[in-house]
Amino acid sequence: MPIPDYQTLMLPLLRCFADGKEHSVQDVVNTLAREFSLTEEELRELLPSGKQPVFYSRAGWAKTYLVKARLIDKVRRSHYVITRRGREVLNENPSEIKNEFLAQFPEFTEFRRCEVQKETQSKKGICKEEKTPEEVLEEAYAELRDSLAQELLDIVKQSTPAFFERLVVELLVRMGYGGSRREAARAVGQVGDEGIDGIIDQDRLGLDTIYIQAKKWDQCVGRPEIQRFVGALAGKRAKKGVFITTSSFSQEAVRYVSTIEARIVLIDGKRLAELMIDYDVGVTPVTTYQLKRVDSDYFNNG
Repeated sequence: MPIPDYQTLMLPLLRCFADGKEHSVQDVVNTLAREFSLTEEELRELLPSGKQPVFYSRAGWAKTYLVKARLIDKVRRSHYVITRRGREVLNENPSEIKNEFLAQFPEFTEFRRCEVQKETQSKKGICKEEKTPEEVLEEAYAELRDSLAQELLDIVKQSTPAFFERLVVELLVRMGYGGSRREAARAVGQVGDEGIDGIIDQDRLGLDTIYIQAKKWDQCVGRPEIQRFVGALAGKRAKKGVFITTSSFSQEAVRYVSTIEARIVLIDGKRLAELMIDYDVGVTPVTTYQLKRVDSDYFNNG
């Protein structure tokens, strides 16, 4: 039989978690392979990139969509468990689970919000056939990046405060601040007073310092929190600070930092995840594509 598409895999994958126990992705994928009677040859079939098997890629996307719809939840690395919502869905005994079915859940709708923009563009006459292959590739890359960023943020929100602190240190060091990771680790997390979570060198020589506030929050960070941070900086006679949160900032908070003398950089959850991707923190490359074009100079010399 042909390798099932990722939507066909959604319901069987969810049923693998019906016992309420924790299961690894690898075990679930192996179970699905047996359920669909896939041959060794089919399991070895690769994507056009030649880097990943088709079936494992599709099973991975099915898992991602179930997570986004909050039907299964990650409990630790590569291990998931069914949620209350997932059990309710199975109790409904659906004949299949596809994107249209998952659209009833607001979390999934938010995840797929980019589809609305695509439909709008299509109504305006900007259809896929009118786009160049490069444009299609760029859009696919942007969609994959957005998905990865949201997955990263979800994982970070579930982490411990200590892990979040280490993540902030790692990110700032990768961005060129704080000298070595050991030096940065000694600085961050040892102040903990007056609204300041840590201090890190702006340059390797320590000629200037940046004060840090890191909040692993779900609620929006408002102006009062930023004002307290600015007040703490003033007490240290400092004028540079970074406020990092896993949530977002209110418009009042954003406007406030644009009117004060101190230089305050606000990094919300979305920006945090994007920086993690840009600086390879918590992510690893899977596939690399190279776009090439004809070298006219080579042929002009012929």
